[in-house]
Amino acid sequence: MDHADHVRLIREGVEGGGSTWADLGSGGGAFTLALADLLGPTGRIVSVDRDAAALSGQARALGQRFPDVAVEPVVADFTRQLDLPVLDGVVMANSLHFVRDRATVLDLVRGYLGAGGRLVLVEYDSDDGNPWVPYPLSFVTWRTVAADAGFRDTRRLASVPSRFLGSIYSAISLR
Repeated sequence: MDHADHVRLIREGVEGGGSTWADLGSGGGAFTLALADLLGPTGRIVSVDRDAAALSGQARALGQRFPDVAVEPVVADFTRQLDLPVLDGVVMANSLHFVRDRATVLDLVRGYLGAGGRLVLVEYDSDDGNPWVPYPLSFVTWRTVAADAGFRDTRRLASVPSRFLGSIYSAISLR
């Protein structure tokens, strides 16, 4: 996947959804860059990852490509309570599949979102994990998990083929 794929996967979930977002488990920042591209200079992004070096690399890339977007790097574990502003949206791209106890994390995420806030999930469309993607969730499973966590109006946004586990989809769920 390239930057255009990342943008295409989340565009419909981000556009018109406010300007203050977080990317939880942002890693190297592929979707942080996509968020910055979509939000533009009025956007504010909190990029959360446990890997300080990854966040440093992100900061360099963001500074070069989207210098007018405010991005706050936070070295932290998104599975624990974070001190975040009220968010218009959260992107979780290929991060929830590392979490066994999804209910606890999704409860935290709901708490970060303002009324009508958006959770945009990017995930492998499979329920069968492997050592690198231990707990993926298909879109069918995500609909149920999201509803059980108190999210509503979950719908699929886009998908792209993947060499690993068939395909990757994006979905939006509302608080």
